[in-house]
Amino acid sequence: MLKGLVAAAAGGGFRLPLVHAADYRGKFLVCVQADGGWDPTSFCDPKANVRGEPTINTWANSRGVSQAGNLAYAPFAGNRAFFEKHHRRMLVINGVDAQTNSHTVGVVHNWSGRVSEGYPTTTALLAAQHGAEMPVPYLSFGGYSETGGVARFARIGNPAVLRDIAAPEQSPWVAEPFFSAADWAAMRSHAAARAERFAAVSGQLPGEVRTRQFHRSSFATEGLRAYAATLPPDAELEPTKSYEGANATYYSALRRQAQLAVLAFKTGVATSADLWQWGFDTHANHDRDHEWLLGNLTGAVDYLWDYAERHGVADRLVVVMASDFGRTNHYNAAGGKDHWPIGSVVVMENNQPWTNRAVGETDELHFAGKIDPLTLRADAERGVRIRPQHIHKALRAYLGIAGTAAAARFPFPSAESFAFFG
Repeated sequence: MLKGLVAAAAGGGFRLPLVHAADYRGKFLVCVQADGGWDPTSFCDPKANVRGEPTINTWANSRGVSQAGNLAYAPFAGNRAFFEKHHRRMLVINGVDAQTNSHTVGVVHNWSGRVSEGYPTTTALLAAQHGAEMPVPYLSFGGYSETGGVARFARIGNPAVLRDIAAPEQSPWVAEPFFSAADWAAMRSHAAARAERFAAVSGQLPGEVRTRQFHRSSFATEGLRAYAATLPPDAELEPTKSYEGANATYYSALRRQAQLAVLAFKTGVATSADLWQWGFDTHANHDRDHEWLLGNLTGAVDYLWDYAERHGVADRLVVVMASDFGRTNHYNAAGGKDHWPIGSVVVMENNQPWTNRAVGETDELHFAGKIDPLTLRADAERGVRIRPQHIHKALRAYLGIAGTAAAARFPFPSAESFAFFG
């Protein structure tokens, strides 16, 4: 974590070869966590109102369901611009059963694939496999970031702190460094010798080996320097957005999170990142606040793709959007919507045969149905209801990490294999 990097920086750090982006040629994973429980029926699993039933969505009183390519979407918030621009890189998985109405369980289940704590995120597993020698392989900007001990995450919300860590010998207040060149070289030499002694110790337990590997990679200051040098000046970083909603004043740094993640991928210091936005738990005044929240979310993901294109990493990017669960198929007395276990997951990537389509089954009142894991067609008799573990199992296989030692420690032995990605 970042605290570990600070400690490592203070100790001097030894020299490791700079990890260049060219050294890792695989995919980058970004998971966008919509914290609080978003409303798929006003986003990617749109529902019109049903005669004789309570109103599901007030937008459906005057507008019908919209379509972009093969994807249906709700004419709400910023959905039209998002779906029209991005439907060709989108796979929508509807009818995902979180099996809970609890935020705590829903967050853990949707981002680890398991209803109880302890399993790592897929972002952590990718970092464990490909980022062991990177200084900040897994960036987390909030939300669920369990690693299960297979990787470490860093929270770098303040670029100024990153710049200080990248050059620990340099004072941030005055031009002169903290140490003379000779003293700094001596400290780095001492740290390198100590690390070599630790690495040479025989009979180390796997946990000790892993801890020392983390320790070594945290000293890769050349990589951090390259990352820090790539960051734009503070005036060019995306500012925090705010909105005075009916339930709260909402703040969002999603676009800045996207900047920091993309530049980390570009400079080869990270393989994965979790972006996080709070506020979706709209038990009152649902339409007003959810409209801004969803629009902000899709606007930030649109920015993420544009920024990734600008910096040359878009064709290696996989983006996953999800939330704790969904919201009820009716409004409560406060004009809000409460917790509903059925949600959706959106997976995005460029130029793939499995995009521009929706899979999963929900009925007109947003109850989940069963589908065949191989054909992905509705099958009420022999089908399976989609759960988060099915999605994470499929993602592990698609990203090439299903057979890794880290993933083997956290299996999904009873989960069916869904052909989401062909």
